[in-house]
Amino acid sequence: MREIRIPAERVGALVGKGGASKKMLEERTGIKIDVDTEGEVIIHDEAEGVEPINALKILDVIRAVARGFNPEKAAKILDDDDMFLQTIDIKEAVGDRQSQVERARGRLIGRNGRTRELIEELADVYMSVYGNTVSLIGNSISLPVAKTAIEMLLHGSEHSTVYHYLESQRPRLRIAEMGFEI
Repeated sequence: MREIRIPAERVGALVGKGGASKKMLEERTGIKIDVDTEGEVIIHDEAEGVEPINALKILDVIRAVARGFNPEKAAKILDDDDMFLQTIDIKEAVGDRQSQVERARGRLIGRNGRTRELIEELADVYMSVYGNTVSLIGNSISLPVAKTAIEMLLHGSEHSTVYHYLESQRPRLRIAEMGFEI
C-alpha cells in the first residue's frame, strides 16, 4: 500500500464523472485506488497478481493528474514502457517572486496556448503548466528535447530561438519514432 497526496481541486479529475476515470485506472492496472475529498490517495498495490511495473506507473499517472493532465493523457504512461512523467519547478529557474513565476508561466503557455501547443507538437510530448510547475509526458527521446526547450524559455531565450531548436531536433525524434536507437 502506498499513499500520495494530490491537490484537493484535482480530486474530481482523478475520480472522473461517476468514478469513470478512477475505474478506468483500476481496470487497466489491476490496482484498487481510494481517494478522499481532501486529496489523500491510497494505492492498494499489494494485491496478488499486480504487475510490479503497474504499481510504479500508477504513481506517475496519479502525479500527472495532480499536475494538471486529464486522466486519458496521464494514462498514456501505462500504454508504453518508454513513457514517463517529468516535472520541472519553475521557481528553481526564476526565483520565488510570484511576478517572475507568473511571467515564466505566460512565456511557457504563450498567447492563446500557442507556445505550449508548439512544444507538444514539435517535441512529441504532452505538457501541462500547473501552479509553480511544468510537467511533461513523453518518451526517453522526446522528454530531454522538450525539457531543454522549456529551460531555454525559463532562462529568457526568445521564442523563435526555442522554436528553431525544436525544429532542429525533429529528425532525431523521427528516427527514434521509427524504433532506431540514437
